[in-house]
Amino acid sequence: MFMLRVLSIALLSAALLPAQTPKATLIHAGHVIDVRTGEAKADQGILVEDDHIKEVGPFATVSAHAGSATAIDLTHYTVLPGLIDSHTHLLQDYDGNLGGDDLNMLATVAQMSTASRALLGVKMGTEDLEAGITTVRDVGNSGVNGDVALRDAINAGWVKGPRILASTRALTAAGGQFGGLQKNAQSLIEQEYVVVNGADDARRAVRDAFYDGADLIKVIVNTGDRLVAVDELKAIVTEAHRMNKKVAAHATDDRAMQVAIDAGVDSIEHGYVASDATLKEMAAKHIFLVPTDTTAEQIQQIFGDRVKDNAKLKKAIDHYLSIRKDRLNRAVAFGVPIAAGSDMYYHEPGKTRGEASLADLQSYSEDGIKPAMIIRWATINAAELLGLDKQIGSIEADKQADLIAVPGDPLADVTQLLHAQFVMKGGEVVRKPQ
Repeated sequence: MFMLRVLSIALLSAALLPAQTPKATLIHAGHVIDVRTGEAKADQGILVEDDHIKEVGPFATVSAHAGSATAIDLTHYTVLPGLIDSHTHLLQDYDGNLGGDDLNMLATVAQMSTASRALLGVKMGTEDLEAGITTVRDVGNSGVNGDVALRDAINAGWVKGPRILASTRALTAAGGQFGGLQKNAQSLIEQEYVVVNGADDARRAVRDAFYDGADLIKVIVNTGDRLVAVDELKAIVTEAHRMNKKVAAHATDDRAMQVAIDAGVDSIEHGYVASDATLKEMAAKHIFLVPTDTTAEQIQQIFGDRVKDNAKLKKAIDHYLSIRKDRLNRAVAFGVPIAAGSDMYYHEPGKTRGEASLADLQSYSEDGIKPAMIIRWATINAAELLGLDKQIGSIEADKQADLIAVPGDPLADVTQLLHAQFVMKGGEVVRKPQ
């Protein structure tokens, strides 16, 4: 009874307090990009109240409504929505000097606890945010729910980082994405993946993932010759969609992509080798492609002399880059919806995680994609894929105040996006021009 009295008094006192005045910020932008039209509007004002955009338009008009708002001068910059990375692995930081994925995965899973990896994720997430990536979809490889812990810590304000949609452990066929393991080492698989055997098992795995806090489901459709069955993937998609959640499918070749399409997934990650028929079907069914592409320079930077001094390996990489470029341009021509995603999980010497992650935008440009389209992929398209297009992805009234400012004109040179000088997430300034 005493506790109830205390609570009643506290609630009454709160009700009698005067309403809090919203925290207001007025940004004066040299240019603001309308990501839908690809138009850069000059001399714009953005009025931010608390965590959302109150008004955007000509500076003279907006400033007249700003009252005593704190002013931020970005007249020498171009302002855009915060960037969205639709495919991250914030709890991984592989070392190219150690070798490829298999050796790095073994070292990570065998030697690092989920707690250690979540703390690593704090570092990676902070570096993403400071580079202008304000929202990510983290798609697995985070130990047992380490991505959920990181997301919740950021949401609680304990640590800095981007807004996160977390998938928890990816669902997969036997073995996950590990190479061959001895019998007594196979317990490592469950630290990184959930193996499904049959449709009923697949449905159970989806329910478990949502109980653990997943925002979406990630499925590894193919690893080498191992392939999730169509009936298993259909069960996963049906169960996820029943909960109004989405399914991201790792599929690297045409066969795996067709399984994912037949099952009705929401996005196909990678899709490096895709036929015209597959891409046309993705367009017809509005299934997103998340092309996790990198530059040749970036590959060499990560793996160093092992690429530079190996003519056969260098030739194979050039062939891979050519195939990847061709599929990207065909996907655009067929009208496949596309969202930008880095898939960055290696340490790139001399760069933060955020700086390395933004190289996917440069790779799209090198493949001939126009800057305005790339910007849409990293903003409003990605927001639609994440189911957040009502909250983020464009600079409009009532949306979250996720903003970046870059020098120069990113509509002429998309690599300007790699040089954000101002970052705001949810109305909070993360980075200011020096």
